[in-house]
Amino acid sequence: MTKTRKRRLLIGTAVISLIVVLILFVVTPALAVQGIIAAAKAGDAAALESRVDFPALRGSLKDELNARMRAEVRDQLRDEDPGLAALGMMLAPSLMDSAVDVFVTPDAVAAMVSSAEAPGVKDDASAERGNDADIRRSYGFRDPNTFVVTLTDPERAEQPLKLLLERRNLVQWKLAGVDLPDRV
Repeated sequence: MTKTRKRRLLIGTAVISLIVVLILFVVTPALAVQGIIAAAKAGDAAALESRVDFPALRGSLKDELNARMRAEVRDQLRDEDPGLAALGMMLAPSLMDSAVDVFVTPDAVAAMVSSAEAPGVKDDASAERGNDADIRRSYGFRDPNTFVVTLTDPERAEQPLKLLLERRNLVQWKLAGVDLPDRV
């Protein structure tokens, strides 16, 4: 082989490798999302357990709910009784943590994916519609290791639920977090 031919072969191999890595980078989180959705629709708890990092998901949900609860308690009781507000702010996280540990299960994740609502947060209209609502999904990267799936119920378009998938290695992604809507 000539030197030019070796160089072309090397450049071609590098370009093909880069294309394969880019395809893996883009395709694998989408495949992970489709796996989660399929498992949720099928009610396959074992498949969901393999696609969800439950300790990380529970931690994320606890953080979201505790921050929201602290803000609500602070806003509601700030002027009325600061001592009662302080007591509420001390007790609320432990109560919330226990509730999240109990309620975040494969069934709750399936319901969340199907309804675009956080576990245990249902309004009357969604209860009447059931889980067959036309949930819209949008996808995007928050950063190279976090893929965001935004679930939006058209009847509550102002309250999207964001599921956060985190990269575990080059091709494996797991549901590991949630961003709750501004208003629940």
